[in-house]
Amino acid sequence: MTRTITLTPPRTELRFQPVDLDGVPEVDALLRRLGTGPFDRADLTALPGRNDTWAGRTTGGARVFVKRLTGPPQDVRARMGRALAYERIVADAPADVLRGPALLGSDPDAGLLAFDYLQDARSGAELMADQEFTPELAHRAGIALGRLHARPVGPGDDLERGTPVLPSPELLEALPAAVFEELSGAELETWRLLQNDAPLIAAVHRLLADEQAAPRVPAHCDLRMDQFLVTGRPGPDSRLHVADWEEFRLADPARDVGGFAGEWLHRAVHDIVTTRGDADTAAFAGLSMTRETVLARGAEKLTRLRPVVQEFWRGYRTARPDADPGLAERATAFAGWHLLDRLLAGAARSNRLLGIERAAAGIGRTALLDPARFTHVVGLGDAS
Repeated sequence: MTRTITLTPPRTELRFQPVDLDGVPEVDALLRRLGTGPFDRADLTALPGRNDTWAGRTTGGARVFVKRLTGPPQDVRARMGRALAYERIVADAPADVLRGPALLGSDPDAGLLAFDYLQDARSGAELMADQEFTPELAHRAGIALGRLHARPVGPGDDLERGTPVLPSPELLEALPAAVFEELSGAELETWRLLQNDAPLIAAVHRLLADEQAAPRVPAHCDLRMDQFLVTGRPGPDSRLHVADWEEFRLADPARDVGGFAGEWLHRAVHDIVTTRGDADTAAFAGLSMTRETVLARGAEKLTRLRPVVQEFWRGYRTARPDADPGLAERATAFAGWHLLDRLLAGAARSNRLLGIERAAAGIGRTALLDPARFTHVVGLGDAS
């Protein structure tokens, strides 16, 4: 089967000055139709991401977040369709299904989505860095994701069934000229490393073949910690949301489970060169980063963070006790790919590959090549 590849380099830029609304009258027009009134220009900001965003209070007193999807028109239409399909699937779902911020309305022709603005929410990435994304919160996230994956889908729901672009056998063979010309030196170096790694390419082919044979469920397909939004103090009374549903489709549940596990695996590797979680932070100052030290600290960091993934997996299996028996192994492979994907994303923001990113990619490669051996290592072992 031939796939059309549209690869937009992930050149995410932190930008907090919103696009001038005078140049996008469709935004206030949508808000007027929704009855919130237009944005108060004095109380307006933008949130980081590849899309144009506006967040603040409207003249009617509502707190609203508006996203305008950017990119080629065909890509925008596809992403809008997937985001709205997600809203249809969860419209009558139980409260404990994984949800995004409440959708207020949309303008598909203008590529606009308007949501409740969770102004005081903290992202999962922030909570992870502050060591406040607890196993209890991970357990709830696992249950919520499992409930979403268990949602029944009928023939009239018209969900996309195509697989996401990455990992791509085509790109591992050669880059299209248009993509090649847009990439940084670090990105080209990364792709060169991947394309010359025959065992890695074979493992990707095995994973994608396993994915094609796997059951399809309603899935986020781009699950990262920065998309988790938590309101309230971390604890049983906090509320958990997940944003950015433009990749939603019928897919292998291993993509979402592996995305979550891969985020924590990536965090463990990056923590090797920090004092985060160290019992004796003073000892780090004089530490020599030999190969043996790196391996030992990596094992310590992973052991410390593994309970978060284990609780996530336990919650997920509580919600989906009938999940297929190969899920954990495929999810471990996708967790491994996640670290390689993070290597590509980091290369897009840098002129050279960082040593710690190379280390993370090496661990990801190992998990991708032999996932059966590493399911327990990443926290996706027996949930009983």
